Amino acid sequence: MAKLSGLIKLIRPINSLVMGFAILVGVLLAATGNSNIQWLNLLMGSITAFSLTAAAMVINDYHDYDIDKINEPTRPIPSGAVSKNAALVETGVLSVIGLAAAYYVSLYCFVFAFVAWIIMATYSTVGKRSGLPGNFLVSACVAAPFLYGSLIALNMITVNVLLFASMAFLSNTGREIVKGNVDVYGDRSYNIKTMAVRFGEKKAAYAAAFFFISAVILTFFPIIFNLVSIWFIPFVLVTDIGLIWCSISLIRDPLRENARKIKRFVLYLFIFGLLSFIAGMFG
Repeated sequence: MAKLSGLIKLIRPINSLVMGFAILVGVLLAATGNSNIQWLNLLMGSITAFSLTAAAMVINDYHDYDIDKINEPTRPIPSGAVSKNAALVETGVLSVIGLAAAYYVSLYCFVFAFVAWIIMATYSTVGKRSGLPGNFLVSACVAAPFLYGSLIALNMITVNVLLFASMAFLSNTGREIVKGNVDVYGDRSYNIKTMAVRFGEKKAAYAAAFFFISAVILTFFPIIFNLVSIWFIPFVLVTDIGLIWCSISLIRDPLRENARKIKRFVLYLFIFGLLSFIAGMFG
């Protein structure tokens, strides 16, 4: 049971479910007013997003074994709850499931998913040590499910989906920089060139705030161009105010414990951002 619990923890179920849900958001945003949605394709798309995100989480922990012994010793692999070999097998199974589900939808979707998988693998093997470029790789994977959903619905990427994907990219880049503040001690020991390691936690906090505020600024565009209804506003206000608060809090206290709280909080704000676009489709 302990091993099963560890295998489940490795996939970060909430993060993976959010990415699966992102496919639904991408489809609904792209297919507004179109009732000809292929629901089985939607299900397969969600399975792809969930499985490949979960695989990314597992392989990342596999490669972070030595670092996590310092930063996060209670995680499944460094704690001994899951072996490194078991983590590799889990990554392989999840990857096959995700890519097979993509192939079921179309060859085009399979190619898109495979490229996302390559980006994921690049980050876990070499990109993580590069700092900000690695953060961009992760954020590209976070934005990808929304674009993928649009492709499932219409075989094209619509403006409103592109806007939301851009917001997701920016806010997640900020969150990845914050994670560098959380892991700075282990990262410094293993020469992981995060912004916190290279420039210090304070400057990294300003960089994260820049990306958070950039995401906030983008939320005005759907309103300006009349891409959403008035119901978009209450939900996106929660996200915007939350990101502004995170920026201020992080700049005031950029150290490990506060950064850890902000990292978690931004994930919940991300969910509210999803809800804002869904609400904006009605009315």
